[in-house]
Amino acid sequence: MGVAMTSDDQKPSPAQHAGTTAEPLRIHFEHTLFHKVDDIYFRIDEQSDDPVAVVTLGVETVVLPLRGIMREFNLQDTPDGEMLELLAKSLKYVTALRMGDPVPSEILTREASWEPDARHKQIAYHRLAMQLLGWLSGDEHIITDPEELLQVAGDPTFRKKINDAFGEAAEALGLGRDNKEQVTHYIAALAHELSYIESMRDQFKQMQLIDVKIQELRRLYGNHRTVLEIADPCARLMERALSDFKILFDQADGQTGEIMAALRNIERERSYIQDMRDQLHIRLLAWKPILEKWHNQPVRRSQHAEELLEETYHFLAPRYMPVDQWVMMTKLQSPNHEADHSGVSSVEDQKVKKLGGEMSWF
Repeated sequence: MGVAMTSDDQKPSPAQHAGTTAEPLRIHFEHTLFHKVDDIYFRIDEQSDDPVAVVTLGVETVVLPLRGIMREFNLQDTPDGEMLELLAKSLKYVTALRMGDPVPSEILTREASWEPDARHKQIAYHRLAMQLLGWLSGDEHIITDPEELLQVAGDPTFRKKINDAFGEAAEALGLGRDNKEQVTHYIAALAHELSYIESMRDQFKQMQLIDVKIQELRRLYGNHRTVLEIADPCARLMERALSDFKILFDQADGQTGEIMAALRNIERERSYIQDMRDQLHIRLLAWKPILEKWHNQPVRRSQHAEELLEETYHFLAPRYMPVDQWVMMTKLQSPNHEADHSGVSSVEDQKVKKLGGEMSWF
């Protein structure tokens, strides 16, 4: 679990331990609070978006905000206080942590704590290789369609063309044509970072499928005003969510839009892509339960479909609806709530009391 300790003076702080490489830094506390309960784990609270400890006391489950624990037990400026701060940052990258779990590597080394699969690594490599061929021919452009990339890479002459392009790139970079292996190394390094983007692009496609299902449900419930009062604003919020993610993917793609510029500034490019990777990962982590539920939801009228529309609206509203248009479901479901004359809900057009701001992703 950690380094052996014999006295308070010898206890390394989490920050000090983070600099060591002997073993990964793990979630560990000295205070008796964390050791005298039957079970404890840490997560982000869905309602407040704050990091919390979930404690089991007999048959009861108690949720304690980390900042409340810090204040109540005077843990500021202590190793436990530092660990609480590190824990709060760590929960951006994982759904939950327990005592003894390793701190996510994003916090310590900037490396990802998860791995894309081999397919995404292959797609990322072929994408960069195709850009290099485009640079050589004077027609450089980004290909992000996986099927197109894999089809081109299947060309029997592809490997020969890429080998020649590596030599030309080495010459252009001032490395000398015989040092094409260095270019291969650069491409592999960038492809490693981009493979995470490609993996999350698949999750984005799952979001797009949710949008398709919601649109189809709107059609199926075309004469059901109560359901449309949820489905219509839900569809508009999904459109905003998809637009928000598309901007992030476009930014990540555009960073390597000029392959030679990227190779000349390899470390800067890697750092930028890592930043985009983490932004996308943090956002998509919150989407995971919704993605799973919609994946298993057939497109037909059902009680479950209606409940999932409501749940999706609850998820989207605090993240994508402007503050002064955020309508609580209790307001939406009140007897006094009326649809507009077209029979379509005007939820997003109402001006209501502010409820505290858009939910922060970070």
